[in-house]
Amino acid sequence: MILIIVALSISFYMAWNIGANDVANAMGTSVGSGALTLKQAILVAALMEFAGAFLVGSHVTNTVRKGIVDPVIFSGDPNSYIYGMIAALLAAGTWLNIASYKGWPVSTTHSIVGAVLGFGIIFSGFASVHWNKVSQIAASWVVSPILSGAISFLVFCLLRRIIFYSKTPVISAKRMTPFLVFFVVGILTLVMVFKGLKNLHLDLPFIHALILACLVGLLGALISIPLVNRIKSPKSEIEENEFVDPKVERSIQKVVMHLRRVKESVTGELSDEVTHLLGKSENISNQFETYSHKKHISADYQTVEKIFIYLQILSASFVAFAHGANDVANAIGPLAGVLSAIKSGVVEMKAQVPLLILLLGGLGIVIGLATWGWRVIETVGKYITELTPTRGFAAEFGAAITIVLASKLALPVSTTHTLVGAVLGVGLARGLSSLNLRTISEIVISWVFTIPASALLTAVFYYIIKLSFS
Repeated sequence: MILIIVALSISFYMAWNIGANDVANAMGTSVGSGALTLKQAILVAALMEFAGAFLVGSHVTNTVRKGIVDPVIFSGDPNSYIYGMIAALLAAGTWLNIASYKGWPVSTTHSIVGAVLGFGIIFSGFASVHWNKVSQIAASWVVSPILSGAISFLVFCLLRRIIFYSKTPVISAKRMTPFLVFFVVGILTLVMVFKGLKNLHLDLPFIHALILACLVGLLGALISIPLVNRIKSPKSEIEENEFVDPKVERSIQKVVMHLRRVKESVTGELSDEVTHLLGKSENISNQFETYSHKKHISADYQTVEKIFIYLQILSASFVAFAHGANDVANAIGPLAGVLSAIKSGVVEMKAQVPLLILLLGGLGIVIGLATWGWRVIETVGKYITELTPTRGFAAEFGAAITIVLASKLALPVSTTHTLVGAVLGVGLARGLSSLNLRTISEIVISWVFTIPASALLTAVFYYIIKLSFS
């Protein structure tokens, strides 16, 4: 009974830390862009995460996550297995607690993987570990952010070219919205099928899943048409004859840059002429900058951003639901294995998950989000780069596309790394200077330390727990 109480408490602690750290994946960009206040984000995420965890969280789970070690090696010593899984949960939760305190978005899956890895090594040596699985997970540190960053970069550049570089950005946004809703809802439906609803054993063939996604996306697009048409186009603060093609604006900036280089390498009378030409070019460039600022604060620009607020909230809600359904297993998988071993005295590959344990996991995630979630949300939403609703939407959409592609191509990805990479990609679309390199370096270092830190903590906790109950 004491072991059961300890296991339940530590599993709740792990779920609490999942909520505190991982839920920023769904809500960080929405808060950073101003689409939602922190309080609104917590309410939306709490509802969607709990619904995902409780309604479609797995009722049958792997007792050792991600196949890092084979549970068969523990079959002759169920007590050590019980102590090890409790230690793994405690170690993963502790590392997540440290990361959340620092505001680092780290992968909860990688935390539990590192913890189980540490237990497997101290129990039966390095040979018991499936190193090919570990190498795949390590590869996701590179695959996830690069893939999602590239996709988000392209999505944002496309939106900027079609909408913000248009003479009539609000009209362009209205035309684009049904298409965007179709792709957003369609892609996120695929995310649900691959990452969220797989626990309901809806193992649809890809073509059937694609047809379902297209139908749901089409329904969303049709609903969006009358809603977006209700938005009135404000009177623009920029006159029609003031419109400047952004290509011209970028070209004059290049002219100024090249003339500055020429000035440094010429002398005499030619230098005077280049200086005069440079002065004129800089003056024209400054006028363009004034125009760009005027356009940025115009009523047209603000109206476009309002349209994207709704798209961003929609995408964030989907991601939160899928996360709750999928990642609650990081807390309840080892717990289900422990409870099964305590009850039957046998170590099993898979274990049944009682409804009360799903409830425990869902509540833990929600409470963690409500109490400490703001720390990592601020890092993702505010400290990597400046976000607006359009940039936040591009990041969420890019991350969702990456998850679908990775699921289809069997590429190892982490939701956390995917979202952070997407935010980086959106920031890069405005130039390297728009990124906070110090924050980024801290995040990357925390990713690298996640698996070894969790493994070492597991070793320490395992011996403490074993001594306490022996």
